Amino acid sequence: MASRIEKDALGEVPVPAHRLWGAQTQRSVDNFPIGVPRFRFGRPVLRAFGLVKQAAARANAELGVLPKDKAELIARAAQEVVDGKWDDEFPLVVFQTGSGTQSNMNANEVIANRAIQLAGGVVGSKKPVHPNDDVNRSQSSNDAFPAVMHVATVEELDRALIPAIEALHQTFDGKARAFADVVMLGRTHLQDATPVTLGQVISGWAAQLEDALKYVREARAGLYPLALGGTAVGTGINAPARFGELVAKHIAQATGKPFTSAPNKFAALSAHDAMVNASAALRTLGGVAMKIANDVRLYASGPRAGIGEITIPDNEPGSSIMPGKINPTQCEALTMVAAQVFGNDATVAFAGSQGQFQLNVFKPVMLHNTLESIELLADGLRSFDERCARGIEPNRERIRRNVEDSLMLVTALNPHIGYEKSAAIALKAHHEGTSLREAALALGILSREDFDRWIDPAAMTQPDANP
Repeated sequence: MASRIEKDALGEVPVPAHRLWGAQTQRSVDNFPIGVPRFRFGRPVLRAFGLVKQAAARANAELGVLPKDKAELIARAAQEVVDGKWDDEFPLVVFQTGSGTQSNMNANEVIANRAIQLAGGVVGSKKPVHPNDDVNRSQSSNDAFPAVMHVATVEELDRALIPAIEALHQTFDGKARAFADVVMLGRTHLQDATPVTLGQVISGWAAQLEDALKYVREARAGLYPLALGGTAVGTGINAPARFGELVAKHIAQATGKPFTSAPNKFAALSAHDAMVNASAALRTLGGVAMKIANDVRLYASGPRAGIGEITIPDNEPGSSIMPGKINPTQCEALTMVAAQVFGNDATVAFAGSQGQFQLNVFKPVMLHNTLESIELLADGLRSFDERCARGIEPNRERIRRNVEDSLMLVTALNPHIGYEKSAAIALKAHHEGTSLREAALALGILSREDFDRWIDPAAMTQPDANP
């Protein structure tokens, strides 16, 4: 393979001649063969790098520390990175330096060399655009990479996850209204309890999603402040005083998101609490997804020997040996997504605790795991919505039989005959395999008329409406 020689502070490095990356990127390719290609940064991160570098060039030009012609070349090249034209020029993996310096230099080198091409120069010459002196002007990896972390995460939350949560919430909200009159057996401790409606059950799922969405949006707001302007340790050395404010304004204009300059750059570089909080919100959503998916597959279990109170779509055969078997595969997939999100969050939480002195050096893995959780939850919730939730229907006959057979309907008798007599009726019916009515009449505790008047499953789902 033909190569060219590029130089950095450590000396000469052969780089494939057809590549836009330079010496520092090549060193990272050679030194970190860890998780290739699974753990490479994807489109959201590369787009964010392009946005950050473009905004930095424009801010530097406005502040008079970068010639306007150079800034325009950088901005043009960075826009091509934003648009995805050069994704193959970003080969680095997550498990590299913990500051993300090599990915930052990858962006600097690609944008510089592409700007050189646009100017009619020689790739690798660093003329008329230098990766450090021009593309990285007024920045350090220590503040540029955290800005990329925030920009990529905010954009993915808005693009993928929030719409998926909203869609599933809408589905459940409609189902809650549609099944408001379906009285079914409640269950606590996995044991029979007093009645609820299927609409009430599903309204609980919808409310959980609504709360989880609120937490995600609150966490997103914590990601708007950007570390740019802090440079190496938070003091802003080598950056003009207004750089942080101005570059955040340009990023906000380019993305349509209300990014601002972080008020304390020392915290912005040495701790990533906003990313930890965002991951925690994703973990909470994962818990909601786990609860909902488990409820659905248990309610749909059977079809003959399980609970079987709801039906869900038959999407594919469930067994290679048992003909006709259908499994709740969308539920299973979503619970596995939740398990992965829990693991990702554990990594992010630990990584967030490792800010030492003026820098946290777990940045790449925090970004990767947070974005993976966003992607998995967005895909998982969307698939579950489209292929399972929208097809949920009540098995009305099974529900009716289970309600009629329930011993916990006896709870409605408490106000009339007291707890101990009610318990005697329930235990007699259970031990003798009879109905509550038969047990009550056999014990002589109340009349048939009183029993039928006081035991009303539908009324038990709306106790506030009872006199």
